[in-house]
Amino acid sequence: MVAQEFTVDLSKPLVFQVGHLGEDYEEWVHQPIVSKEGPRFFESDFWEFLTRTVWWAIPTIWLPVVCWCISMSVRMGQTIPKVVLTVAFGIFVWTLVEYTLHRFLFHIKTKSYWGNTLHYLLHGCHHKHPMDGLRLVFPPAATAVLCFPFWNLLRLFSTPTTTPSLFGGGLLGYVMYDVTHYYLHHGQPSREVPKSLKRYHLNHHFRIQNKGFGITSSLWDRVFGTLPQSKATENKK
Repeated sequence: MVAQEFTVDLSKPLVFQVGHLGEDYEEWVHQPIVSKEGPRFFESDFWEFLTRTVWWAIPTIWLPVVCWCISMSVRMGQTIPKVVLTVAFGIFVWTLVEYTLHRFLFHIKTKSYWGNTLHYLLHGCHHKHPMDGLRLVFPPAATAVLCFPFWNLLRLFSTPTTTPSLFGGGLLGYVMYDVTHYYLHHGQPSREVPKSLKRYHLNHHFRIQNKGFGITSSLWDRVFGTLPQSKATENKK
């Protein structure tokens, strides 16, 4: 007896459907639906609300926290030049965190019911509906929860006076990442650098989804060998 393949009903809440796809989830989630109107996730209006975030909420909520963290290091006696360097290092560290999370967590392969469900909530929904503007940035409530372990981790590797500015730099890097990510999907850049970055990221969504994990830059893709080849290079082979 051959088991009937599961079909996702896009007219119904998706989150608790996608787990039933099993091994077919990987192929399904990487067949994007290009529409600015996102699907419904949950039957509950409360949980549905928590999955939707306007892009400007990210800088509005987190930039004051960044400023507070940086000012804390200054008040604790750190010089302005040292604080600037620490913040810059925090931003640099974030770029590696951004790449690592995107490559090894957001693109983890799953086939179990709860594995598929959790992956869809974390990142799969973005690949399935890449133009859903209300599910493009990370929900602030989830970010707030993650801030605690990151803060405590930094305390293990830095001094009490540098921890706040280092954390502030990392958080600033995150804000830059999320705002840039939104712009790459919905902005219309006219200058070459952002235009190139937009092409680079959309290439990850619509052409080579197992390469090009950097969002704010291609630095770590170059370092770790996940830089996608251009179409011209592929055509020569």
